Amino acid sequence: MSAKKNKRVYLSPPHLGDQEWEFIKDALDSNWIAPLGPHVDAFEKEIAAYVDIENAVALSSGTAALHLALKLCNIKPGDRVFCSDLTFVSCANVILYENAIPVFIDSDWESWTMCPKALQQAFDAAEKQNQLPKAVIVTDLYGQSADYDALTSICDHYNVPIIEDAAEAVGGVYKNKKCGNFGKMAVLSFNGNKIMTTSGGGMLLSNNSELIAKARFLSNQARDNAVHYEHSELGYNYRMSNILAALGRGQLQNLDTHIRACEKIFNKYMEELSNLPGIEFFPIADYGQPNYWLSVCLIDPVNAGIHKDEIIDLLEEKNIESRPVWKPMHLQPLYKDYQFFAVNEPDISTTVFKNGICLPSGVGLANDQQNQIIALIRSQYLN
Repeated sequence: MSAKKNKRVYLSPPHLGDQEWEFIKDALDSNWIAPLGPHVDAFEKEIAAYVDIENAVALSSGTAALHLALKLCNIKPGDRVFCSDLTFVSCANVILYENAIPVFIDSDWESWTMCPKALQQAFDAAEKQNQLPKAVIVTDLYGQSADYDALTSICDHYNVPIIEDAAEAVGGVYKNKKCGNFGKMAVLSFNGNKIMTTSGGGMLLSNNSELIAKARFLSNQARDNAVHYEHSELGYNYRMSNILAALGRGQLQNLDTHIRACEKIFNKYMEELSNLPGIEFFPIADYGQPNYWLSVCLIDPVNAGIHKDEIIDLLEEKNIESRPVWKPMHLQPLYKDYQFFAVNEPDISTTVFKNGICLPSGVGLANDQQNQIIALIRSQYLN
């Protein structure tokens, strides 16, 4: 008989406190469990206040928020949309939802987010072809914001709006402003593995009240103002439920505590492992402060003498979850034939994917669990 495995250590599991249960109980006691409701209204106001932005609409997912953002940018079939290459696939998928054409932009080494030089290169090529994009989706990666001063300067020159994909970065900061504040619109995600969660859900943010009002209308099946069900436009079932919003309200109250806990985890990995050969941790750009959602590092197989997949396998043997970083969009079978712009050879997003590993980073990660992970990685160097 095989030995019983240790309790599984997950990459980024949800972490709940007492406040979440109180809000959920209130939603259940009121019998207001359907989409919309008082907790949805309150959650929208509280997120807007936290991020310091004028308007927010709570939705069923971050993907729904991205899709509506493209609709509100009037994306049509055949239009081009520039998109971060090192990102989750939803950023590219929503472009195809509208039968538009994605164009992928490489990362930079300073932040692993969209490279301003590569973005400029893409605009130069698009201008020569008279095919400027209708929007640019910029991903804040692993809790860290992109360099919005540099990116906005380029996009403003061409009068092309930015959609900030802050799905991974709620609570992160760029130059003293919270992530979710940049671009024409911004997107948050509260998926189950995020630093704050509503189980599933997202938010669309903007200082433009008309855009958010239109998003609210479209997300509710574009139902016209009539006693009966009247529909003059194509709409979507994208609203968040009152129960999930109640969960989110409790999570938001603890978000800053979660960020401090994840920062402590990241710093401990850095202190214990960065002296090993061939290990380089996720760079913290000097223009802001990430939310430390995931602790990510690169393992150079030449200098380290081991491959990141060996670490993943070793941890899995001990029932510990770790994962590679996002596979870049230009390497995905679905997107391999679309344009990709990079100024480095090899491109940075590919290098990060080949060598990058996400280590367990959940708010509730116990000290002894992290010590075990560190010891296992160190042991691999001694073999």
